[in-house]
Amino acid sequence: MALASQAALRHSALRLSKLATRHLQACHHSLALRKCESAFASDVSSLRPKLFLVPDLKPKSFPSSRRPRTTTAQATGTAVPAATLEPETKAPSVPSLQAAERPSWKAAIDFKFIRDNVDLVAKNIEERKSGGDAANVVALYDQFVKMKTEVDDLRAARNANAAQMKGKLDPERRQELVAEGKRLKDDSARLEEELANLVDELQKEGQRIPNLTHPEVPRGGEEVSVVRKEAGKQREFTFPVKDHVELGEGLDLFDFDTAAEVSGQKFYYLKNAAVLLEMGLINWAIQKLYAKGFTPLSTPDLVRSGVVEKCGFQPRAENTQIYTVQDSDLCLAGTAEIPVGGLFMDKIIPEAELPIKTVAFSHCFRTEAGAAGRENRGLYRVHQFSKVEMFVVATPEQSDALHEELISLEEDMYESLGLHFKTLDMPSEDLGAPAYRKYDVEAWMPGLDKYGEISSASNCTDYQARRLNIRYRPAVNEDSAQAGKKGKGATKQPPLEFVHTLNATACAVPRMIICILENFQQEDGSVVVPEVLRPFMGGIDVLRPKE
Repeated sequence: MALASQAALRHSALRLSKLATRHLQACHHSLALRKCESAFASDVSSLRPKLFLVPDLKPKSFPSSRRPRTTTAQATGTAVPAATLEPETKAPSVPSLQAAERPSWKAAIDFKFIRDNVDLVAKNIEERKSGGDAANVVALYDQFVKMKTEVDDLRAARNANAAQMKGKLDPERRQELVAEGKRLKDDSARLEEELANLVDELQKEGQRIPNLTHPEVPRGGEEVSVVRKEAGKQREFTFPVKDHVELGEGLDLFDFDTAAEVSGQKFYYLKNAAVLLEMGLINWAIQKLYAKGFTPLSTPDLVRSGVVEKCGFQPRAENTQIYTVQDSDLCLAGTAEIPVGGLFMDKIIPEAELPIKTVAFSHCFRTEAGAAGRENRGLYRVHQFSKVEMFVVATPEQSDALHEELISLEEDMYESLGLHFKTLDMPSEDLGAPAYRKYDVEAWMPGLDKYGEISSASNCTDYQARRLNIRYRPAVNEDSAQAGKKGKGATKQPPLEFVHTLNATACAVPRMIICILENFQQEDGSVVVPEVLRPFMGGIDVLRPKE
């Protein structure tokens, strides 16, 4: 019996030893995994791919400092506008697929400037035929200043009341202070709620005020636009001119009918050489601008509605150009300007890194509400298209010169294609809310027998930056730096300032295809490919009808 008991004890001890060993191994393995995951997370930035298209040019890195995102509010159950897309049915059991919350945001609008220059702001609104009511904004702001003072006074009174409660007090005096404290608390809560509502109203009205207008911008409608430059001449044809739709039929480039069945009117399929032409135009534009120091980007197609609004577009307006996704705060981007602007949102950029020049490829989606007629047929006005867009972040001192640089780049590119075009300094009534000044380029389209807009270039000054909260840290001036070195106190850092943003179209693909087909068509229905595009189209020099 004694031997049997000893054997049982040895067996139990062996089993416990093996279990303990396995447990320790599992712990070590788990710890190793955690260490590995931690190391990967801390070094994930080193795994980002690096892009080098041209050996002697390096892309600029973007600043990475970002403040926490604003908490979004629950999406409302309002009626969906005509420009809304219905998403696929979501699985209710997966939280990440539930309706996204709509963000709330506030712009850093300079209300003091509006108050001190109300006549100037009101005149600017009138000249642009824009929304907004400067007098109403000033009235709301004055009311805000008064109410803010009252709120601050109540807070000071509450602090004084709390201070008097300290120490020994007779019961009657304590009761008086308690009653007074309750009254102050109730008054403060009521007034603070009124102040919050007033701030919301002030923001709502303030955000309707457009940007100021450059003094050289012509005042009035489209008829007063000023021609900045005219390049080339209208080609004289010795045969009947076809438009791009007719040419496309002969060259088998498009399918509008099937696209209408699959997606709806104003959609299209590109086929055969048209696809090569699209890819060639995109690559030509990006390579051209990369060589000029622009950093290439490819952007998301969907963006949050708050970002769209911060860039100066109105996704919820009655005649909006923006598609929204039902039961979501997402929108389809109408231009790369929106997601690229979002790339810099809530960032602080050292002045030494400015200007930052980017060139972005994206798909663009627009409702084109009300667009109809022969002049808009084919590719001229569509719901979806590819585009290459320039977007620049700069200091206020740099932005005017950069605006000239952007439009000059556009003009050089279109001249190299052999197009006849004119550049217009657009009038005040044609400026969108963000634009301080805008140039449009209109190219001759002989098949449509008209000039059609192929690009624009806008200086938005700090309008978008104040909404997107994009700021820069000015360089320390030499006197402050020297004082710090000599031990006369810390170097004084200058206050943060808002950047200026600019955008310009490098290549809107459908309009460019129209220009190339209609301007370089031949009598037999073939089309000569511009020489600068041939290296990007596998050496094809002529698009010929199929036998």
